[in-house]
Amino acid sequence: MSNLNKISLFLDSGAFSAWSKGIEININDYIHFIKEHEQYIDVYANLDSIGNPEKTLQNQKVMEEAGLSPLPCFHYGEDIKYLKYYLRYYQYIALGGMVPISNTPLVKWLDNLFISHICNQDGSPKVKVHGFGLTSVQLMIRYPWYSVDSTSWVLTGRFGAVYVPKMKNGNYDYLQIPYKVIVSDKSPSQKQEGKHINTFSGGEKRKVLEYFEEKGYCLEGLSSEYKKRDELNIIYFLDLEKALPEWPWAFKVKKAGNLGLV
Repeated sequence: MSNLNKISLFLDSGAFSAWSKGIEININDYIHFIKEHEQYIDVYANLDSIGNPEKTLQNQKVMEEAGLSPLPCFHYGEDIKYLKYYLRYYQYIALGGMVPISNTPLVKWLDNLFISHICNQDGSPKVKVHGFGLTSVQLMIRYPWYSVDSTSWVLTGRFGAVYVPKMKNGNYDYLQIPYKVIVSDKSPSQKQEGKHINTFSGGEKRKVLEYFEEKGYCLEGLSSEYKKRDELNIIYFLDLEKALPEWPWAFKVKKAGNLGLV
């Protein structure tokens, strides 16, 4: 009989949060935690050392010697030799260190990685790639990620906004950058023309309300309850996932660093 209560988790080591707070994670404690809860964890990341790719690689080997199979991670700004190593020996890798980087340099970096190293000549990825802290929808839909994690869905809701997909030929087009519509009744933007749903034109507001209704939500609830906004934003990302091509799909751009998709 199948276990209906099974929990499947992707475990992040928390290294970035620890680094930003000046806290050090003990690798032996991390290994012990994984082994203690391994039946619930589908994927677990290596304990990466921010700014020290050699230490990150050492931790990868320490965890493997302990009988684990952690997801290796290559970070923004690191020597490309580490990525080449991971691509040679692993079928599922992660890219990290992207949270504080603005889109323009990040696109150039990612384009170079996918074009020159991660993808074959036809644009198909050689390995599965996870994007750590990938908060930009623009970047989520640009590259053939196998998986990503992001806090954008919850942060957007807590700041009083929800994602609303754009339309094309009468249908929602999730492969366009969505609108972020501020709906909170506590937002100061209520007084700014075109910044809050209450200051939208009649036609704009009607289309947004139609989307809310289609998904089972009303403006009153969304404007006053952040949990409702969280729910609607989760629904948006689930719909985005369904709209993306089935992995692996080919990554193709006109040239590296160009934000225009082919």
